[in-house]
Amino acid sequence: MMEKQNVTLSIPKDLLKQAKIMAASQDKSLSQFLRESLEEKVREKAEYGKAQKRQLRLLKKGLDLGTKGRARTRRDDLHARR
Repeated sequence: MMEKQNVTLSIPKDLLKQAKIMAASQDKSLSQFLRESLEEKVREKAEYGKAQKRQLRLLKKGLDLGTKGRARTRRDDLHARR
């Protein structure tokens, strides 16, 4: 089990009320609800960062389009008005 640290938060009363209602509707304590919400946010950020790095590597590497680096159609032909 991970070591826990108590914190003090200052949040708007309306937000706190909504969070308590949501926690109760999920049969969770406010502490558990907030902890899980924060864990989800951190996990999403980490997953986004991994996906971003993966896509940047793919962009640098490029894709094999089967053309061996040669365009088969001329630009003028692609944009010719008919």
